[in-house]
Amino acid sequence: MKIARFSAGGDPQFGIVDDDELVVLAGDPMFHGYDTTGERVKLADVRLLAPVIPRSKVVCIGMNYAAHVATMQYEVPDNPLIFLKPNTAVIGPDEPIIIPPVDGRITHEGELVVVIGKIAKRVKAADWRDYVFGFTIGNDVSARDVMFADGQWARAKGFDSFAPIGPFIETELDPSALEIETFVDGEPRRKGNTRDMITKVPEIIEFVSDAWTLLPGDIIMTGTPDGLGGFVDGQTVEIRIEGLGVLRNPAKNRDDRVD
Repeated sequence: MKIARFSAGGDPQFGIVDDDELVVLAGDPMFHGYDTTGERVKLADVRLLAPVIPRSKVVCIGMNYAAHVATMQYEVPDNPLIFLKPNTAVIGPDEPIIIPPVDGRITHEGELVVVIGKIAKRVKAADWRDYVFGFTIGNDVSARDVMFADGQWARAKGFDSFAPIGPFIETELDPSALEIETFVDGEPRRKGNTRDMITKVPEIIEFVSDAWTLLPGDIIMTGTPDGLGGFVDGQTVEIRIEGLGVLRNPAKNRDDRVD
């Protein structure tokens, strides 16, 4: 089942995707179930929003594909490399990625995203499915040179608009072997498959929830395959994942950036 969060001109609403329509839900299905209002709206007549706004955090997994680790000239970590983005970095489909006035490349990282469905603490890998509401597409946007200059990643990966997600949440998906492709203005840039993750989704949830309590609506970006990552003002980043559709975002310079 695909769940959308959308606006038809008023407050955000939720709906179940049914071909080219949305079956409008009475509330947030993560908390209120799937009761409907009886209303249907055309997908073409609404604006899709980020399908979830994390209540507390965006968790990211770094260096989770061996080829990407080699390109970045790192060693494969002994444990998953985890870091956080603020929830203020989250934007939805077709919203612009705002490029701040920093030196160096801004890069895309197309990733499978796990959406947590209930409070998760010290979850065992075998029980991972009990805590997952669904999956969506994410873009772990990064100011690459800022990462190296700062010596840590919080600022470089946490700017406003640096966590696009969408377009929908798929509640029934096997994450073990999904093709992930990233394009800039239609040009292929990254390609991989979730089967090549160093740490798989069940083990990611076990590791992360041992450190941090995960709340309903929190998301985990699971790492990016290898590829070329730069984009600039005026270009559009498009990420495709099997079963999840396409996440598309244009890039736009912030009003105080001068190239």
